[in-house]
Amino acid sequence: MSRLAEGDDLSTDELFAQLRALDVAQFVLSNASMLASLTYDKLDAGDLEQARIGIDALQALVPVLEGRVEPQAKRDLEAVIANLQVAFAGRTG
Repeated sequence: MSRLAEGDDLSTDELFAQLRALDVAQFVLSNASMLASLTYDKLDAGDLEQARIGIDALQALVPVLEGRVEPQAKRDLEAVIANLQVAFAGRTG
């Protein structure tokens, strides 16, 4: 386990070294998961403008991740987007 994952204090140089080692596609996918959660929360709160932004942003990530993450991970993201779209449509009409 890396020191970053363990929560130890890292120097700036150590932190940047660990960040450089990250796979960008996996980082984007991880952040897409957080964005999806935030978007669900915005929908639950009735903040449809923010939810629309979240859905649009997630959709924009799909072609970027194509061929860069496991096919199942991409399908999972697409399913989340579809579920968000259905929930959004249910809120708007």
